[in-house]
Amino acid sequence: MSLDVAVVGYGLAGSVFHAPLIAAEPRMRVAVVVTSSPERAAQAEREHPGVRVVASTDELFADTSGIDLVVIATPNRTHAPLAAQALDAGLPVVVDKPFAVTVAEGADLVERAEQAGLALTVFQNRRWDGDFLTGRALIAAGRLGAVRRFESRFERWRPVPKGGWREVGGAADGAGLLFDLGSHLIDQALTLFGPVASVYCELNHRRTGVQTDDDAFLALTHTSDVRSHLWMSAVAPQLGPRFRVLGSQAAYVTYGLDPQESALRDGRRPDDGKPWGTVESEHWGTFGADPAVEPVPTIAGNYPAFYAELAAALLDGGKVPVDPRDAVATLRVLEAARRSAAEGAVVTG
Repeated sequence: MSLDVAVVGYGLAGSVFHAPLIAAEPRMRVAVVVTSSPERAAQAEREHPGVRVVASTDELFADTSGIDLVVIATPNRTHAPLAAQALDAGLPVVVDKPFAVTVAEGADLVERAEQAGLALTVFQNRRWDGDFLTGRALIAAGRLGAVRRFESRFERWRPVPKGGWREVGGAADGAGLLFDLGSHLIDQALTLFGPVASVYCELNHRRTGVQTDDDAFLALTHTSDVRSHLWMSAVAPQLGPRFRVLGSQAAYVTYGLDPQESALRDGRRPDDGKPWGTVESEHWGTFGADPAVEPVPTIAGNYPAFYAELAAALLDGGKVPVDPRDAVATLRVLEAARRSAAEGAVVTG
């Protein structure tokens, strides 16, 4: 059996991240795309022959026959309303990150899904980055000893703003780097080290014309006593390490981004017969303690695992790839971070 998937939104998220991964999953196909853009409609028809394109979600939800799953890949402020609409229509849902704009919205979606007995999950694809998988394996094997500090960065050098809602929108839009990149960094930290006891955050907008945060720092103290330091920036002239995980016996340090995003942006698909998510040896991270530090092979990244696990959840009764309660926990940290930045104080509880 194959699952017919409706992708709502065909911008960067829908066309680059979701649709190619869905099309590469043997038990799924891109059956419907929702976009009001004639150019994007033509792109969808070209990239997914036989797809049905509709101009609005009203048109989509007016007739859901033949649809087995809805993927929400629209601007952040619309995630929760559209996901609620899909759940109310009796359909399982994937929501791109951030899951919602507020904790209340996220919790409402979880409750709706539970009451309806429907699968609900969140596209936290960075859990399948190769460097994250490698660091997680090293930690799980105890090779670092007791982890004391986790440093993680998504930094870019973009001195000239692009414009658009991500840079000029407000908190209600889920704009800014804290919501955009922070959703990934926080999810990874919580996945590795569990809940947090306190949050401290610094938010700045550095570039002219930008009205929301484009440079941010977040410090989390986990109840496990690990401290996570997370950086998000569009104004970093030189980039720091992607990961720096410091343990009582050794450290793991990596530079550069997982190659899967650039591969998808370049039009590659995971099912093209070529190695996917692999990292060349010159880009491996290093492991050890000075002076005994050596390269450690990077586990191949695996974004396709998200939709493979979701297909198994829907067709075989398995678990969804990302528990939506995890996304609500991330939203709690995001809300605490905004409060911390506004008050200039550590937020506890």
